[in-house]
This record gives sequence, C-alpha cells and structure tokens, in this order.
Amino acid sequence: MTREETVREYTVPPLVKPADDEGLADVVFEKAARVPDDVVFGRQFAGAWQDITYAEFAAAVRAAAKGLLAAGIRPGDRVLVLGRTSYEWSVADFAVLSVGAVTVPVYPTSSAEQIRHLVADSRPSACFAETAEQAALIAEVAGDVHARCWLLGSLEELARSGLAITDEDAEARRAAVRADDLATIVYTSGTTGLPKGCLLTHRNVLAAAANVVELLHEVFRPTTGEPASTVLFLPLAHVYGRVTQFGCVWGGVRTGLVATPAELLGALPSFRPSFLVGVPYLLEKIRKVARTVVGEDGFAAVDAAAVALGHARRHGGGSDHDTPPEFAAAREKLRGLLGGRLEYVIAGGASLEPSTADFFAGLGVEVLGAYGLTEASSTVSMSAPGANRPHAVGRPVPGTTVAISDDGEILVRGDQVFPGYWPDRAGAPAPWLASGDVGLLDDDGYLHLTGRRKELIVTSGGKNVVPAPLEGRVRLHPLVSNCLLVGEARPFVTALITLDPPALAGWRETHDSSEGEPTADPRLLREIATAVDSANELVSRAESIRRFTVLPEDFSVAKGQLTASLRLRRHVIEEQFQDEISLMYSG
Repeated sequence: MTREETVREYTVPPLVKPADDEGLADVVFEKAARVPDDVVFGRQFAGAWQDITYAEFAAAVRAAAKGLLAAGIRPGDRVLVLGRTSYEWSVADFAVLSVGAVTVPVYPTSSAEQIRHLVADSRPSACFAETAEQAALIAEVAGDVHARCWLLGSLEELARSGLAITDEDAEARRAAVRADDLATIVYTSGTTGLPKGCLLTHRNVLAAAANVVELLHEVFRPTTGEPASTVLFLPLAHVYGRVTQFGCVWGGVRTGLVATPAELLGALPSFRPSFLVGVPYLLEKIRKVARTVVGEDGFAAVDAAAVALGHARRHGGGSDHDTPPEFAAAREKLRGLLGGRLEYVIAGGASLEPSTADFFAGLGVEVLGAYGLTEASSTVSMSAPGANRPHAVGRPVPGTTVAISDDGEILVRGDQVFPGYWPDRAGAPAPWLASGDVGLLDDDGYLHLTGRRKELIVTSGGKNVVPAPLEGRVRLHPLVSNCLLVGEARPFVTALITLDPPALAGWRETHDSSEGEPTADPRLLREIATAVDSANELVSRAESIRRFTVLPEDFSVAKGQLTASLRLRRHVIEEQFQDEISLMYSG
C-alpha cells in the first residue's frame, strides 16, 4: 500500500495562510504599531500582576535582538533557551526569531545527560539559561558558547551590549526572515530512545497557531464581555506551550505567565482567565482540589451532581433546574477556585476520562478535546464550541487534511507539518505525515483515537516517555530479568519488574533469605530500587519511574507475554497484571 491509498480523508480549508515574507516576530511589531497599549502579557511582581503592553514587549524584544546582533549571531545560528516559563523566556525567544536565528528550547527539568546530547547534536552558537548552574553545564559541554550565554533574569546586560546597533539594523534583519526559514528545533523522543530534533519553520508555527485562533474565535476573541485572558503554565520548551504562546500573541489575548503547573491554582483567583490550555492531568488535579474546597463530607454529592449535569449538557440536554439546590452554592465556590470567569479548557496530550469532562461541564466549563504531535507543530485536530463531540478530538484544524490508512494509522497533511528532522531533514513526509497513532474518522469528519502503534508512553500530564532506555538500564542489574514501563494516560510512570531465577537463588543464599514472594524481603526491594534509581538518572523527573512492583515470576512466551523473538507484548502483560498496576496508582 502507498500513503495515497486511504480508507477515508477529511479536509478543512485554511482560515489563515502565512505570507511568504512573514516571520513569527512580525506579529509583535505589527501589534505594537497598531494597538500599542493593548496588554499582551501579565507577570507576577511583588505579589501582584504586572501588565505588559505590546509596545513594551516589542521594545524589550528589539533591545535583546540588538544585543544578539552585537554578539555576532547570524541567520540560522542555533540558540539554546533553558528555563521555566517566564516573560524573559518569551523575550529571548522572539528576539532570536527576529534576527533569523533558531531557538532550541530545553526543558529545565532535563537531566545532565539529556542536556549534553542536545548541545552536542544542535551545536549552538549561544544560549540563554535561567540559572548560573545551567549556564555552567552548557558551557562545560560546549565551551565555545560560554562568552555568549546570558541569564534570562539579566537581559538588561544583553540589551546594553547592543546599544551600538541601530534600530534600522535590527529591522533590516527581521525583514529578511522568510516563512520557510527554520524557526526552531524541538527535540522529541524517537522510537530508538534518542531525542530527535524536529525542525519547524516560521510557516509551520504560524499556520498552526493562527488557524486555531480563528477556529476558536469566540474563545480567543469574544465579542461580548471582557477580552479573553489565559494563564500559560505549560513549559515553553514544549511545542504545545510554545504554539499556545504564539497564538495568544497573535490573537491579542492577555496571557499571564507562571513558571510551573504547580503555581497555576494559586494564580487563577487573581488573574481570572476566561480559558486555559492544558492537559488532562490539569483537570484531574483541579477535580481533586475541589474536594478540599467543598469539604470531604459534602464532596461526593457535589461531584455526582456536577457529573450528572455535565453529562446531560455534553450530550445535548441538562438544566440547572435538574440539580439539587445545595449544588448551586458549591458550584459558585468551585468557580471561584477557577477565577470566576473560566468558560473553556483546551485539553490535549492524552485521553481524558469522560467523567472529568462531565464534572467541568457541570461547572459551566466546556472542555475542548484536541490532538496533535510535535511534527505537526502540536496541532492536528481541535474541538470547538458548537462542534464538540464527546469521545472525539475534534475535526482537522483549518488548513489540514487528516486521512486514515487501510491499517488504521492517522495521516496528516498541512502547512503546519514539519519538513523533517535535524540536521538533514530526514524523515520528511512525502506526501503524508505518518503519526504512529491509530484512529478513525466518522461521517462528519470528527477524529477518534483508538490506539498507538509506537511504543511511546504519553502520561496524563502530556509528557512523552520512551520506555526502551529506562527498561534497558533497569535490566542491567544482575537480579533483573525483565522490565516493562506503564504510564499511558496515567499521572506518572511505574514499572513491572521480573527477577532472574538463578541470580535470585544466589542472592538468597548470600543474604540468608528464605524462600517465598520476592516482595517479602525489604532488602531485595532496596536492591532493585538501586536499578530504578540508575535508570532515572537518564531522564527528567516527569519521565522517571515513581513506583515499581516486583512480580513473582518471569515473563514467558508460553503465557503470551513475549513474542517468539522475546519482545515484550505490552498489552498482554498490562492486561494480565492489571491488579498490580492499579495498586501502584492507588496509594
């Protein structure tokens, strides 16, 4: 079969087509010229929100860009940005893009080994870091960038170094940027376990961000009430958070920036967003926090009432008159927890448990499901108000064609689809981007996810985890025979570990351990924990193994747990040990 032979395909015409001479930074200066006093960002300062206008933001971006020019940054040079979500991160990013250089975002939670790989692979000419320790680590790996590594909290120093550069010089460099120029290299885990640099152009990101804004016009640009606002807590190192940022700048949304997801709930009451963009884990966490707001004794009834009302609303019915009177007071408390204005949550990254979507609908918050991947600039399909079908992840976003191959794989085509992987554009789609995911399109063009072909775990927090490197490191321990990671659509990663019988017998003899279940001896569990700790050194905290269970016997071909070539049959193992898996997530 060829990629042209598909069972079904569905196309949505574009609402926005980036111009050939358009770059991502252009929107900042266009807005600064047209609506200079409109607020683009909010940041927390001295316990309060400080609003930043487009004029102020454009001035900061230009000053940083002049500093980059003075430092000799050329078009196409790679510039690392390592830090948590912040206003300074955004300034650095837009400054890099405005001089035609390429932003290489790095997770602040990345391990030293991951940072070393990204530096060695991308070969940056300069970097931004949040802390001196991070800057030192980058310099240790790539000493030649040491003189051009700036702290995000000290952008004034970079600006002062560019005072000799004229505004005209900076403007000329920005004007030379083209839509098909490379904008960013976003590292995503490949099937081999080594992070791969996904190339995204200015056109890719502009097409993704602008078309979502226009599709969700009443979310980003409501015609009644207060202007749209959101709190951005997603890592800007992730393509999802980054494209959200570009969309908000393009759409004129007042965007509050918080460093981590842990700070989100504290920011909602004071910032009062009208919508949020996040992952299912966010919604699950808020639902749990609601228990403390309502009170343990009354939460069960409130939760049930919210779910019942929300379920009816999501399926075409439901009225406030159908709920108990005491629910109204509790609902106001919970809406206050969310800031009082929240109407929509865009949720992508993993599947959402249906009752959680019902719970929020019962509070008057519509959850809009979405689907995407890094290679498509985060955006493939999107639900919208009035076009939000339960159990689906929306229709293709404007400008996108989604097709289903005859073996069920989701295929994608559109301006947001990447040109290939760093450095030589390997893996460029021709003509379809093969997602590696399995799904179907219904008669109205809604996409439904039914599974994943690749062995990539996506947690409920939206973190992509490649299991092979972690499993391989655990298996290096003499006592371990096999290891299987679990975590798809769950809040964290766990592991099922089996022991090598001869090695176990030897260990028991030297440690005077009696026969019985492997989990009965805490000394053995501590020994296995060292293998898990060793594996976790390879990855960030979000990708690490949080809990593990030692199984009483090894996986086998006879029980269907291994293939004839001794590869793990993941779905079989997870089904056979579902009780053990549930126990790891119940504590």
